Amino acid sequence: MKSFRPLAAAAAALLAAAPLAAQEAAPARNVPSQAPRAAPSLVVVISVDQFSADLFAEYRAQFSAGFARLMSGAVFPSGYQSHAATETCPGHSTILTGDHPAKTGIIANDWTDFSAPRADKTVYCSEDESVPGSTSNNYTVSDKHLKVPTLGEWMKLADPQSRVVSVAGKDRAAVMMGGHKTDEIWWWNGKAFVSYAGRAEPAMVTRMNANVTKRIAEAQEPLELPPFCQARSRAFQLNPNRSVGDGRFARAAGNSTAFRASPEFDEAIVATAAGLATDMKLGQSGHTDLLIVGASATDYVGHTLGTEGSEMCLQLLSLDQTLGKLFAVLDKTGVDYAVVLTADHGGHDMPERNREHAAPMAARVAKGLDAKTMGKEIGAALGIAGPVLVGGNSGDVYLSPDLSKADRARVQAEAIKRWSANPQVEAVLTRAQIAATPIVHTPPETWTLLERARASYDQQRSGDLVIALKPRVTPIAGTEGGSIATHGSFWDYDRRVPILFWRKGMTGFEQPLSVETVDIAPTLAALIHVPVPVEIDGRCLDLDAGAGDSCK
Repeated sequence: MKSFRPLAAAAAALLAAAPLAAQEAAPARNVPSQAPRAAPSLVVVISVDQFSADLFAEYRAQFSAGFARLMSGAVFPSGYQSHAATETCPGHSTILTGDHPAKTGIIANDWTDFSAPRADKTVYCSEDESVPGSTSNNYTVSDKHLKVPTLGEWMKLADPQSRVVSVAGKDRAAVMMGGHKTDEIWWWNGKAFVSYAGRAEPAMVTRMNANVTKRIAEAQEPLELPPFCQARSRAFQLNPNRSVGDGRFARAAGNSTAFRASPEFDEAIVATAAGLATDMKLGQSGHTDLLIVGASATDYVGHTLGTEGSEMCLQLLSLDQTLGKLFAVLDKTGVDYAVVLTADHGGHDMPERNREHAAPMAARVAKGLDAKTMGKEIGAALGIAGPVLVGGNSGDVYLSPDLSKADRARVQAEAIKRWSANPQVEAVLTRAQIAATPIVHTPPETWTLLERARASYDQQRSGDLVIALKPRVTPIAGTEGGSIATHGSFWDYDRRVPILFWRKGMTGFEQPLSVETVDIAPTLAALIHVPVPVEIDGRCLDLDAGAGDSCK
């Protein structure tokens, strides 16, 4: 498959088309477990944004590089982001904390805080809303809303010389996985990789930003379609000005938006992470270090182009090669490293294509089902002036704090009545119902809608109502905006993600039963012999394929 030309300078040295293996070209030789192994000196955590269990199942036979190596380890194809709010920020908050969003406090990408010290009462999950002049769209990145520590913080508590490096395509991914005590944390702001104000920029990041700026300024020729992708290449005319499904990532010079929704973006993210790992000699200091990589391009491709066309096919096959090159870089260091790969949530293809693929119930949400429109209608019907509801057409909906107690009751009752009567709505859950629901630790596929909502519920941040749309109803009304497909629902196509563990010499196995992303942090803690200093929701997963137990 014709790939992108390598990024210049630093990235070219890291991601040039070299053989996969300095350690081994084939998956690691399986060796039966004997005495407990020493802790790896480097842990690599990779989150592929919107990499659903469905996509993993569809493409796993096509992977030949990075994913193939991981599949020679411990494979959990039915990992769960168990909560209802299957968005980027909540999902990333579960991966390295061991906790559901109800404990991390990250209940959505955005929530409403009527006490916020500014006119804009929407709060972004990774911002400091107290910064003067900020808004939820023009914000200062912060970790202040994450209520619990991460694996990196557990590691530093056990060994202050452990280092934590977090690199992602989104600030919320880097922050929620990195936690409060990162040594290096970098994310893409639309123009460059940036960090918290006042942090010195390593030479690697400076070179990388220059390389990416040059790359974006140049046009990108279309990629070649391998046979597997050719079968998925079919144009869908969504509106007179927009067609998707047969794209090959050709890009005009200077188009940074198209760069972000392409395999080029993940290449830049991974190259930056690999460069920092190399320059900092991660895993080579006698202390266990942590490298976190948030590969964000799959999410942008899924949102803007859908999950089942030639675009997603090229994206995943390209990412497979990019991950393989990352592992080749790490192999050359001789470091004993362990890897886990998962996703922050799944995803759902655009309904237009779903309807042609045995899902006739797939639909776009009807216009007018959003809280603003519904609130105007309810206010007019009840004779209440001013906005009465805040929110979208699904997820958290808030009642205005300006309502009297009696009016709150009237508005809530009318809102429940109207949303419940809509044929696209599965359930309307109240704050009282959710709060009264016990937190469960049963297999996540068995959870009720209330139990899923409870795992995302925070007393201070969650809505007064939570709206669940019916399965296969996409909460995007039209095709005119940037996104045509999305995630965020209560349903398993958004909740199920793969979880893959690999370490050289481990005996591989597959466990098809459900596990949870909150299980990743305690599993890694056991692997590196780091105590879990707080009570968490997750449990350790045994990675020993034999009679041994890696959790002991």
